[in-house]
Amino acid sequence: MTNDNVTLLDIWHRSVKATHLFLTELQIEELYPLVRDCYLDAMPVWVLEDTANTVIAFIGMDEHRVEMLFVDPDYRGSGAGTQLLDFARTQYDTIEVDVNEQNPQALGFYTHYGFTPIGRSEHDSDGRPFPLIHMRFSRSK
Repeated sequence: MTNDNVTLLDIWHRSVKATHLFLTELQIEELYPLVRDCYLDAMPVWVLEDTANTVIAFIGMDEHRVEMLFVDPDYRGSGAGTQLLDFARTQYDTIEVDVNEQNPQALGFYTHYGFTPIGRSEHDSDGRPFPLIHMRFSRSK
């Protein structure tokens, strides 16, 4: 694992603990090795740094899909997530994301940005009972 991934994993872990209140500590710990060993290296990841060149947020995209968007809890509300989505918009005309229905903060963030719901699933992509709201942002809005 690269030093960059150590930093990203730390941001992921602290961000999930602060925002994914529907997950138990055990569930977060079960996800940790998947993020560490699979997800971070599975797609292009872009980072956002503060003025001291410290990574404060990152976005992982699989084509036009946001697969990961995590902001250091100390920088929530700073516009970091918006800046990363703004960057993604320079790459793709349409962006899609699946948001945990049980994460109202994330749903509010994506809705405020301009994403609209296009569907719903009862389970996440791994079959766990965490409903997802499928959302899309299109430039043509």
